[in-house]
Amino acid sequence: MPFIVELLLIYFAVMAVFSVAITVADKSAAKKGRWRVPEATLMLVGLFGGALPMYVTMKTIRHKTKHKKFMIGLPLEIALHAALVCLLIWALV
Repeated sequence: MPFIVELLLIYFAVMAVFSVAITVADKSAAKKGRWRVPEATLMLVGLFGGALPMYVTMKTIRHKTKHKKFMIGLPLEIALHAALVCLLIWALV
């Protein structure tokens, strides 16, 4: 396996853990009336690789599921990530 693929797997694993943690933390803050994670930050975390785990987490814990920005935006980011992975695989073959 090329080194770049290993690095990408590690990167996406770290982003997955971070995106789930930040989503759960925002849900917890919402329940307690505390400071919230800005929506722009959540979307950026998704864009930088956490979209799929963030989307699954949001659906699971029912957080921001009424916000079109997330229910449409995150799947678009997931599609972008899938396209980039396909391009990378094509380039490595």
